[in-house]
Amino acid sequence: MAAAAAAFRAANRALLSFAKGKCCSQGRVQLHARWQSTAAAVQAAKAKPQVQPEKRKPKTGILMLNMGGPETLGDVHDFLLRLFLDKDLMTLPVQNKLAPFIAKRRTPKIQKQYSRIGGGSPIKKWTATQGEGMVKLLDEMSPHSAPHKYYIGFRYVHPLTEEAIEEMEEDGVERAIAFTQYPQYSCSTTGEPKSRQVASKLLRLRFLLQGGFSALFLIGPVAKISANILLLCTSGSSLNAIYRYYNAKGEKPKMKWSTIDRWPTHPLLIQCFADHIQKELGLFPPDKRKDVVILFSAHSLPMSVVNRGDPYPQEVGATVQRVMEKLNYSNPYRLVWQSKVGPMAWLGPQTDETIKGLCQRGKKNILLVPIAFTSDHIETLYELDIEYAQVLANECGVENIRRAESLNGNPLFAKALADLVYSHLQSNEICSKQLTLSCPLCVNPTCRKTKSFFTGEEL
Repeated sequence: MAAAAAAFRAANRALLSFAKGKCCSQGRVQLHARWQSTAAAVQAAKAKPQVQPEKRKPKTGILMLNMGGPETLGDVHDFLLRLFLDKDLMTLPVQNKLAPFIAKRRTPKIQKQYSRIGGGSPIKKWTATQGEGMVKLLDEMSPHSAPHKYYIGFRYVHPLTEEAIEEMEEDGVERAIAFTQYPQYSCSTTGEPKSRQVASKLLRLRFLLQGGFSALFLIGPVAKISANILLLCTSGSSLNAIYRYYNAKGEKPKMKWSTIDRWPTHPLLIQCFADHIQKELGLFPPDKRKDVVILFSAHSLPMSVVNRGDPYPQEVGATVQRVMEKLNYSNPYRLVWQSKVGPMAWLGPQTDETIKGLCQRGKKNILLVPIAFTSDHIETLYELDIEYAQVLANECGVENIRRAESLNGNPLFAKALADLVYSHLQSNEICSKQLTLSCPLCVNPTCRKTKSFFTGEEL
């Protein structure tokens, strides 16, 4: 505890010196300005909710699926409670009783994190901005499927996926598209071979009760934090939620469903990432620009999940390769992984350890690129911008560190979303070929049921 307290004080001193202007890095000044801008945007979104104007009855509804994030500090507890109750993400002994206990215990620390990035997550604001741009373009591109309306479906905060489906049915939507907002697909992390389930659950319970989750949610310069610790896994979890909604009701959907379940190499997505990287590279000192190391950072994944055949790592890698091709391999680069938690093996190398290693080898000009996220949230605004680009960078002696802006309100990204939906409508595909293939060592029975729900076939 003393070490943790000392680390916390060190982090606060570093942040205080940064705020007072003692940090000379131009890159860190830029990150601070971005945080202020995002905080203002969150406050504006709270004051003026994003509401779509009343139009004709929508023919096509696009359900934008995401984990979501607490919009206010008061939303944090319920966000955590829903997360810890989700068996697609974790299985715990007596989960219905243990989840409320963990959520209550962790809420104050998570609230402190969100208070440092403006008091809430901007995911809802950016999803609404992206959705508005997308449907406006779609009404022009595809008049035969118009009017189009976007719906926001979050797993752990309002509007919940189930609430969005109800709204779609009330609106009389004919064609429904479940559009995961994660370019790279990952299945859920739940389930293990029968021979290991009991021991594994006991290990997880011990880890939780002995303070293991403080590694997730502790504020400090070296903490592997994240309220969105399983953010990458919600592609599968979000689709499962749609299946469970109808299964619980015991009735078939009134709407014709299909899904856009992954899109890691879409040309306009790649162009957006490349544009943001080029813009940020241009802000490094001219004599350092060619030596800047680009670190593509994605949420890590336990190796136990990877070894079951989860497609996430190769899809993230495919995005990185296409982006570097677009940039003509202008700079050295690495794919790194953030938010590792606990004693088990995870995908590596870790983002923070890579920054340390580069500095030790004299590579002190670094550009961070959140490659698996399309809008800002706690993992970009807190973990990358504060923990890594401020606190850790100061400790390591980084000369210049910047973070490429998330896609957020980029009009080209709205065009990418519209093009994905348009192509999906034109193809008449229900889902990608990849979705029909379960992980070879899959242990989640709901996964197969969800796939069958969308395809109408036994898989």
